[in-house]
Amino acid sequence: MPDQLNIHLLLVALFAPLAGALVAGLMGSLFGGHMIRRRTSKAVTVTGVAVSFVCSLLTLADVMNGARFDGDIYTWMTVGETTFGIGFMIDSLSAMMMALVTFISLLVHIYSMGYMENDDNVSRFFSYISLFTFAMLSLVMGNNFIQLFFGWEAVGVMSYLLIGFWLEKPTAVSAGLKAFLVNRVGDFGFMIGIGLVFAFAGSLNYRDVFGVREQLAAMTVPGTGWLVITAICLFLFVGAMGKSAQFPLHVWLPDSMEGPTPISALIHAATMVTAGIFMVARLSPLYELSEVALSVMVIVGAISALFLGLVAMVQTDIKRIVAYSTLSQLGYMVVALGASAYSVAVFHLMTHAFFKALLFLAIGSVILGMHHDQDIRNMGGLRKYMPWTYATALVGSLALVGVPFFSGFYSKESIIGAIRTSSVPGSTFAMLAVTAGLFVTGYYTFRLFFYVFHGRERFQRQQLVNLKTAEKEKVPQGNLIGLLPGEKPHESPWIIRMPLLLLAIPSVLIGYMAIDAMLYGTFFDGVIVVDHARHPAMSVMAGHFASALSMTLHEIMTPTFWLAIAGVGTAWYFYLVNPIMPIRLRRRMRFLYRMLVEQYYLDSLYLRGFAGTALRVGDVLWKWIDVTLIDDWIISRFFVGGGRGLAYVVSKVFDVGAMVRALLKGASRQKSGSDSAGSAVTPDRNATGYEGLAGWFVAAARYFQSGYLYQYVFVMIVGLLCLLLWFVPFSLK
Repeated sequence: MPDQLNIHLLLVALFAPLAGALVAGLMGSLFGGHMIRRRTSKAVTVTGVAVSFVCSLLTLADVMNGARFDGDIYTWMTVGETTFGIGFMIDSLSAMMMALVTFISLLVHIYSMGYMENDDNVSRFFSYISLFTFAMLSLVMGNNFIQLFFGWEAVGVMSYLLIGFWLEKPTAVSAGLKAFLVNRVGDFGFMIGIGLVFAFAGSLNYRDVFGVREQLAAMTVPGTGWLVITAICLFLFVGAMGKSAQFPLHVWLPDSMEGPTPISALIHAATMVTAGIFMVARLSPLYELSEVALSVMVIVGAISALFLGLVAMVQTDIKRIVAYSTLSQLGYMVVALGASAYSVAVFHLMTHAFFKALLFLAIGSVILGMHHDQDIRNMGGLRKYMPWTYATALVGSLALVGVPFFSGFYSKESIIGAIRTSSVPGSTFAMLAVTAGLFVTGYYTFRLFFYVFHGRERFQRQQLVNLKTAEKEKVPQGNLIGLLPGEKPHESPWIIRMPLLLLAIPSVLIGYMAIDAMLYGTFFDGVIVVDHARHPAMSVMAGHFASALSMTLHEIMTPTFWLAIAGVGTAWYFYLVNPIMPIRLRRRMRFLYRMLVEQYYLDSLYLRGFAGTALRVGDVLWKWIDVTLIDDWIISRFFVGGGRGLAYVVSKVFDVGAMVRALLKGASRQKSGSDSAGSAVTPDRNATGYEGLAGWFVAAARYFQSGYLYQYVFVMIVGLLCLLLWFVPFSLK
């Protein structure tokens, strides 16, 4: 039985996805001249993630046998007496996250091989999702705040690139930019929190900070009455609110549905949106000392769980319904964190990852079968056309609602139990919110399910629209969204169905199998810290827990379970028995319906209140600067005068005319040998001197100045990695 993990195994687990991403991104795209084919790019990235998954499983097995690793693998920099290292902290929490992230990512990679088959930028797509996996692994494997911040920002950058992957789609580009900007708001607080940790603890290593946590609890921020530990926890939680999409920083996540569906599954299941949950659980020794931070988390999580779930009840876009479901379930996790039930939050994170990835991939299959139509009002009766998708979507829906013996049942009931026995301020409000949320979850989940797979077929509506559009605007039928006249939905190929089946298995079994060890066993011993005297929720629950089976039989008799079933029954009545009823309710409660459709008007508030104000201030400043500074001084005196002086000096030193003529000749010869801006260039081999130099320079520069933002970001990432490897002495310990 090893007591120390194999460092080489950890390095392979971390860097295998990065290696696949670099090969596909550099050699499989226009940047590398398409040196490898699309199929090779897929194979390389899938292999890299598969290798990482195997290494993660081996690591998890060793950790369950008692092995650990906590140390630096090399020194990044030394500033004065402070040393910043790069290393790993591998325990039960990080090992579980490694296995979860790589498993979900591997299935998304396989699924994408079928879903993105006809996309022109497959190599770029697979490079991005492999880089995303590498970034998330960096976040969960690190042993200090520096690596946490690197992984935190890296997943943010990659989410921006993935959400806006379809560059020709304006809504996707805007959604990616929105996600990036909203996350920067949260990250500002996150950076302040890390700065406070370094300022008062003198280190950014987890182990060192945890060692002085009692001293931090006794300090106050100079000039204020705030406890340092409370300030640290609150600022770090602001970062978690952005990354894990908590109210009111949640507005980016529904818009992220503009990206490809596999990306929605990857971001919303086990990776980016769970980063905040993982961070708080990792820092449980700090959060246990701040009652204020715990209370804030309970209230914010409760608001997100209920009020964002309500928005899902009125959505008609199939992906946005599941997106708002993710927001609500993340709220449940945050409530558990606030109740000091960190292990329960991580447990729900794990179960949610499986059934939410299953739901997203299942609706992706539906979207393919409906020829990319995402409006549930154009669906209905799909179960006879897509039986495999129907069965797996049913499993995911039952797990999300929390039906007994499905994974979501055990984690959600544990959250209800934790907040019921919690003494943290705000627990009463949270208990009411998450209990009402059970009905809401049951309603919107099966509203979607019944609308899509049951009832009458509503394809004709979109078919008629497509027919009129094709006749009036002469649009090719292949460019239309939705089924064409005479078409029927079709089941997806096996490469899409296989990940659905593999995700359906843990969506049923993992909750029943893991609850004893993860919540009431020794799985998180020494990793998650809880002060049971001040926060007795987990100890009270442990006293009532006997087995998963007894818990199932007991919870079936409680009102909370029947409240979720009532939500399912209401959806069945509204959309299968009496479809006119929701229409009548919508007319009678127009204000409430409109408020939910507009998402509580938060987007309008941000757009007009913050962005609009910033634009107006910028416009005023620009006009003032333009009149008083630019025209009167900068242009006339600095640029013009300075340019004249510089030109005079250069003309005296160099023969400018000869150099310009040579450069222009070289550039013109290069241009004449090219058919288009993006095609290869062949230099004039008869050119000599400056002409040949300019020609080769132009030929090389054209590859690096493509005008594509994704290429520039990719070069920046590669350059950063090269700098780290060049200037930092890499020495394994």
